[in-house]
Amino acid sequence: MINKYTIFILLILSEFIFPHGISDSDKTEIIHGSLFDFIYIGAKHMITGYDHILFLIGVIFFLKRYMDIIKFVTVFTIGHSITLIFATLFSISANYYLIDAVIAFSVIYKGFENLDGFKKWLGKSPPNLILMVFIFGLIHGFGLSTRLQQLNLADHNLIYSILSFNIGVELGQIGALLIAFPLILMIQRNSYEKISKLLNWGLIISGGLLLIYQLNGYFTSEEHHNNEIHEKKMMIDEHKHPEKETPQLHGHEDKNHSHDEGSHKHD
Repeated sequence: MINKYTIFILLILSEFIFPHGISDSDKTEIIHGSLFDFIYIGAKHMITGYDHILFLIGVIFFLKRYMDIIKFVTVFTIGHSITLIFATLFSISANYYLIDAVIAFSVIYKGFENLDGFKKWLGKSPPNLILMVFIFGLIHGFGLSTRLQQLNLADHNLIYSILSFNIGVELGQIGALLIAFPLILMIQRNSYEKISKLLNWGLIISGGLLLIYQLNGYFTSEEHHNNEIHEKKMMIDEHKHPEKETPQLHGHEDKNHSHDEGSHKHD
């Protein structure tokens, strides 16, 4: 029977399946923005970052001690800070659809692990959790970097802009956890086992929807890009090799003209 907690969880998860990124208004405002604007955008991106938040919810879901939460969140923070800072500083980028697809997979992975899927369905122990949180932290940071590089970053303030954005990300992460953890504690006190399965299946389904969305975006953008390249190539070819129908027509007209002259002379 569906109770109020089930409905509450599904409503929360449904909010996370929509895409997020750096909005056009943020890109415009940041051109003459201060370091505080980068902090604001970093916090906003993390709070509205359904994929980052879902992964963190999966990480802390079974944790009850504050020290354990601090430990795992710190490992995740170190991981995403490394790639966020260095990838942006050295302009290392990739297709953001593909990066976000891997981030979506991390959400699926965490839900699968929380359901004890490795032992139940694969017959093996799961990989070291600390290590996996760190690895996925690196990937999440790379995703944050690809978004940050969409902004017009001034070279003379580059390192300060990156650090300000990262500070904003951490503040947003703390804010999201301050909201999520009390809700998880509430779930743990009420029909924990049933809601636990529901929530972690929700992580898998949400991650799957995100994965499909990002892959669709990637292949659609690639098809559009290839079509543009093909059209440009055709235009270049037409410019280099114009049609030669006109000279041929002139030649044909000359022959007809000569024939007419011959006929005139014969007359």
